[in-house]
Amino acid sequence: MDDSVPRPEYPRPQRRRERWRNLNGEWEFEIDGGASGRARGLPEADSLAETITVPFAPESELSGVEHTDFMDAVWYRRAIEVPERFLDGRLFLRFGAVDYETEVWVNGTSVGTHRGGYTPFAFDVTDAVEPGTNVVTVCAEDDVRSTLQPAGKQSQEYASSGVKYTRVTGIWQTVWLEPVPETYVESLRFQPDPENDTLHADVELAGTVRAGTLTATATFDDRVVGETTVRTDGTYAAISLPLDETHVWTPDDPNLYDLTVKLVVDGETTDVVESYFGLRSVTLGENRVYLNGEPVFQRLVLDQGYYPDGIYTAPSDEALRSDIERAQELGFDGARLHEKVFEPRFLYHADRLGYLVWDEHANWGMDHGRPETLGPFLQEWLGVVRRDYNHPALVGWTPFNETQSHQNDDLLRTVYRVTKRLDPTRPVIDTSGWYHVETDLVDAHDYEQDPETFRETYGEIDGPVEPTGHSHTEWSDDLSYVSEYGGIWWNPQAEDGWGYGDRPEDESEFFERYRGLTETLLENEAMWAFCYTQLYDVEQETNGLYTYDREPKFDAERLREINEQVAAFERTS
Repeated sequence: MDDSVPRPEYPRPQRRRERWRNLNGEWEFEIDGGASGRARGLPEADSLAETITVPFAPESELSGVEHTDFMDAVWYRRAIEVPERFLDGRLFLRFGAVDYETEVWVNGTSVGTHRGGYTPFAFDVTDAVEPGTNVVTVCAEDDVRSTLQPAGKQSQEYASSGVKYTRVTGIWQTVWLEPVPETYVESLRFQPDPENDTLHADVELAGTVRAGTLTATATFDDRVVGETTVRTDGTYAAISLPLDETHVWTPDDPNLYDLTVKLVVDGETTDVVESYFGLRSVTLGENRVYLNGEPVFQRLVLDQGYYPDGIYTAPSDEALRSDIERAQELGFDGARLHEKVFEPRFLYHADRLGYLVWDEHANWGMDHGRPETLGPFLQEWLGVVRRDYNHPALVGWTPFNETQSHQNDDLLRTVYRVTKRLDPTRPVIDTSGWYHVETDLVDAHDYEQDPETFRETYGEIDGPVEPTGHSHTEWSDDLSYVSEYGGIWWNPQAEDGWGYGDRPEDESEFFERYRGLTETLLENEAMWAFCYTQLYDVEQETNGLYTYDREPKFDAERLREINEQVAAFERTS
């Protein structure tokens, strides 16, 4: 690992190969305000006007550009060295995420396009490169004002304001080269079966279709605990891997198995992929969410995945891990990953630390009433489900958040049904907080600040009640999750910023309010989770438990004592 390269760690922790080359670092860069770069010949240009540090978006401080106005298009250019040994099979140029529509050229030849700002993509550049120096050029076009693309919390006005923050344009995750054999492992899809001490896996192969064998070896604490070999026709293999030892994954004991998948063709090993998995099941029943057959109360916090110096992109891998550890220090055991598809390495750390997460797409900025949004949204959401499916820490999907009353119900219904078809093993909330259409669980958002008024609504659920505050869902005895509450405004160091309701007069009033709201939910035995808004401040929104710079605002022990109280749900399960 080259520590001089920003974000040097391998970006895809669940399908790792030994050979790869990180392309982060300095690239040539140019803002294309008129989106005229193709007409001006930028794909073949000898240079671009500026430089940028990849993988940080040009709006960010870490990029070295810090241009925060709208950018219709941006261009990147870099000369890369391709070793001859990288061309003994196929060579892929991979991108973790680029916002929003991307075209890539190698040595002036277009090698592909991609639409979507949050999912990984790759192009086979084998026929476009040669050993030695090659030039990669990237164009990213981004129009968050179109109402046709998911933008999340990116502001559609010039400035960041309210609950909308600084925009992100272009490359914001790692770029890398990866050589693979002529026949290689394209994807792994795990079906853990803890009740039968088995891992089931679907293995998709790609490249030249050649028959061979596929061997999967599982280890736990460096002990081989399972191995199996199956024949393959070169396109697909289904594996059932019995395990000699059963160690289930739980938040308290996040056991992980290492997995090696080896492809052999004509007696020679052609591809070796390293991965990991957790034995964990998620089921619903009797108004409960079960992990491994046991009801678990989820103490969640809202995490928006913003960083003051990198915006969407964490400055380091350690920063991703630290966000989880900070939440756990306060007594939270998981998070709603809010209005953004987080980097894969965040989920990797969640797996290792026993931190429950709910995936959510960045649906804001898109007009949910327009039928033509289904195609781009669903296409990208399929990529999210495909990318994150194997993470044991992931316990549910929320493709939409707070969709509006004029929404196209068929959009939500279709995305819900497709998600359930792709993943029947996890619950799906169609749209968090507001106008539900078809869903496994119904939730509500409520920013009522008076604990007594809050208790009148949620102290006991014994029939249909219309929650106060930010919600459009009738509550009943089988609706038991307040997925946004609190948001208490606290910023004693500055007069600016905002939060929900009136700012507490002092820290004592903050804790009185926090305790009253949270205990209301903990004491209702119909509640199986809560989600507090939010973990840290984001720009002008100063209702976090930490500052935007991740400095603590409050005594962690006092917050943890409130959050970790035994819930009524846990006493009655």
